[in-house]
Amino acid sequence: MEKELTKKRVYLFEEGDGTNKKLLGGKGAGLATMTQLALPVPPGFTITTEVCKEYNNKALPEGLMNEVRSAMNKVEEKLGRLFGDAENPLLVSVRSGAAISMPGMMDTILNLGLNDETVMGLFKQTKDERFTYDVYRRFVMMFGDVALSIKREKFDEIFEKYKDEVGVKYDHEMPVAVLKKVVKEFKELCERETGRPFPEDPWEQLETAIKTVFESWDNPRAIAYRNYHKISHDLGTAVNVQAMVFGNMGNDSASGVVFTRNPASGEDEFFGEYLPKAQGEDVVAGVRTPKPVSALSSDMPRVYEQLVNASKILEKHYKDVQDIEFTVERSEFYILQTRSGKRTGKAAIKIAHDLHQERIITKEEAIMRVTPEDIENCIFPAIPWEDEEKARYMDGDQTLTATYLGKGLPAGPGAAVGMVAFDADTAERMSKEKGLPTILVAPETSPDDFHGMAASKGILTMRGGMTSHAALVARQIGKRCIVGAEASGMKLTKKGGQKVLVSENGIEVFERDWITLDGFTGKVYVGELPIFVPEELPKELVVLLEWCDEVAEIGVKANADIPEQIRNAMNYGATGVGLCRTEHMFFGPDRLPIVQRMILAENEEERVKAVMELLPFQREDFKGNFEETGDKPLIVRLIDPPLHEFLPSEIDLVTEIYEAKLEGKTDEELRDKLVMLEKVRALKEFNPMLGFRGVRLCLFYPEIIEMQARAIFEAVIEHVKAGKKVFPEVMVPLVGMVKEFAMAKEIVDRIAKEVMEEQGVEFEYLVGTMIEVPRAALTAGEIVEAGAKFFSFGTNDLHQMTMGFSRDDVGKFLPFYIKKGILKADPFVTIEKDGVGRLMKMCVDEGRAADPKLEVGICGEQGGDPESIELCYQVGLDYVSCSPFRVPVARLAAAHATLKNKKN
Repeated sequence: MEKELTKKRVYLFEEGDGTNKKLLGGKGAGLATMTQLALPVPPGFTITTEVCKEYNNKALPEGLMNEVRSAMNKVEEKLGRLFGDAENPLLVSVRSGAAISMPGMMDTILNLGLNDETVMGLFKQTKDERFTYDVYRRFVMMFGDVALSIKREKFDEIFEKYKDEVGVKYDHEMPVAVLKKVVKEFKELCERETGRPFPEDPWEQLETAIKTVFESWDNPRAIAYRNYHKISHDLGTAVNVQAMVFGNMGNDSASGVVFTRNPASGEDEFFGEYLPKAQGEDVVAGVRTPKPVSALSSDMPRVYEQLVNASKILEKHYKDVQDIEFTVERSEFYILQTRSGKRTGKAAIKIAHDLHQERIITKEEAIMRVTPEDIENCIFPAIPWEDEEKARYMDGDQTLTATYLGKGLPAGPGAAVGMVAFDADTAERMSKEKGLPTILVAPETSPDDFHGMAASKGILTMRGGMTSHAALVARQIGKRCIVGAEASGMKLTKKGGQKVLVSENGIEVFERDWITLDGFTGKVYVGELPIFVPEELPKELVVLLEWCDEVAEIGVKANADIPEQIRNAMNYGATGVGLCRTEHMFFGPDRLPIVQRMILAENEEERVKAVMELLPFQREDFKGNFEETGDKPLIVRLIDPPLHEFLPSEIDLVTEIYEAKLEGKTDEELRDKLVMLEKVRALKEFNPMLGFRGVRLCLFYPEIIEMQARAIFEAVIEHVKAGKKVFPEVMVPLVGMVKEFAMAKEIVDRIAKEVMEEQGVEFEYLVGTMIEVPRAALTAGEIVEAGAKFFSFGTNDLHQMTMGFSRDDVGKFLPFYIKKGILKADPFVTIEKDGVGRLMKMCVDEGRAADPKLEVGICGEQGGDPESIELCYQVGLDYVSCSPFRVPVARLAAAHATLKNKKN
């Protein structure tokens, strides 16, 4: 538990409580912990998140800067340098740090404290003029971009202009004389853009930087990130002020990022990169191709040994994979930050599994370390290669050859197919407004691109390494990603005023052209290749889900209508079928004409005859389904939709008849279509969702459910005779009144008795109802007393009827309701807790009061939603039922719900 600290606003690293992320932010807490572990951390201090909450109207709280000066004095004493001193200056970094890590979403300023006087003091300290002015130009550019809101591109244009003039490719090759010109022109740009000279007073720079970091808490990309990850907007960010160390000081200096385990695969191997003669921003921005961290063992053996030892200490302390930022200044090793390493879903699962096997964390901790998104991302889509080396893939029965475009580093595993968008705004617009699958293609990404990255299927960058911004964010949000593709000759250019991606051999790809990313190999292909989702789960996930099942006190079934779906669900660990929709079976080409004949029948005799023609089909359907469920329950819902859904649409029929008459056909020749049209119009309803469907249809045409019940029970008999156990449960849909259920149950029971007597075989079965109508929920006790043995909440219709929302029309105002806080989330994704959730609780309590053994579950879309699963656990449900491919997610969510609520 986080310790309470005295009411201070500024903490030196040695004073802070490393467990109190809420107050110090994740970065500040990490710096406090590392300092207290005696690791080599440059000294500094943290301004708490509480100050961020107080910050208002661009004014810092009264007296704060006095506390900052006092803390700075302590840092000066440690280092023997003075902030703002012309002879022996102390430079600092100013960084954000929220309680929950938000990499790159807020602002950072490095090398702060430089001006035309202190730059000479820095030169006296280092005796390296080129380094000194490289640091100065970095500071002016970063301060101008971040604190003065001048577009970064304007600084880049100036810098690139001078690089072209001198004829150098990399920043570190720029001569000192030219760097001085760059600094001068940068400052002139700042004055032009802001109308005032670049600030020379280091304390003014520091105060402005602190304000800038606080303001960045509410910048658009940070808000978008919090919305995406459902992070509270009330947490605020801390500000960390830390003495600078310089990785760009010379050949014996470097900056890098390392993970204590591989964040892509989860393997227990040191993983990371570093750049000699570079600052940390260079590694993330991908200005040069970094070296793998393993090369440090030969380049700087002593530093590598220190890095490995520090990494082991930190992973052991935090009991989790660490993402460590380090700098080497003149062969001296420093750690600038540590945090829990962002990882792919596959890696998260393997790491949690392995840490438990290594006895570092408990089984329960391992379960809680894995998120539902991790499982979603771990079942990666892939290209069905026949021969990947020769780019031959399978498309149905054909073997085709893909057109290779280029290759980069595989930063986000899995395959993605989409249309090219060359900037984040276009990617978001194509995806959200037009529903197009999109691949964001860019030179590199920055935090400002988050909205486009989140909207895209995959990301391709020309520059950057495995720890670049694009790579880190893609792994975190589960996107397929390839970085550093320019190494294979790919480049972004313009042709005829349009952006174009060009391969080394001249293949051109324009906006909205299709490409395919193979994030396993880093290869890029032209066109829309097929992809598939593997059915087999990673072995570590199989084990982890078994742990989940041991813990979970709410089961997971699947919504599945046909054997293949049920097979997938069972393979994913479902404990049965919670919803088998019989009407889906009626749409087969060999059945639909019979169904339509049944609907068009002019008398009961014709209708019964048509219905009984469906019996063999339905019996075989259920026989196949029971074959897959085996000894697990199969809940079969009787026919639910209105009859008009099995007929052609009125518009289509009118159009066909009109066009046929134009061709000269007579009414007699069109008799069948005219009869069909008349029936369609007769069955037409103003609100079909509340119309002639479900139990109403079952009771009005009892022969339909007589046939369905017979088909179910005759299929059961075949399995029982073969010595197999099966568990049928028959569900009556749309019940609102107890007599509706009682009448439907009487029909089902009568048919069951008839089948048992005919076959001389007995079997067990249950009859229950779907709770969709609020009145049924309010009269649950009566329905149980009428013989219902189970309830299953149909939360889609229950939300529509309880909230008065039409699922088809709610999109017109739902985003507005969520934005204004009227609703917290889309109720057709996550159960609305205060109204619908309360109604569910009332229903469960009343039903169980009538029969403590009443089985209650959910089979609506929300059955696969983790938040809804937690509510179902709290309400007291026995199980949730979801689509087959959501079963692994639901199993994890069920365990999470159990552990979280037991803890609470």
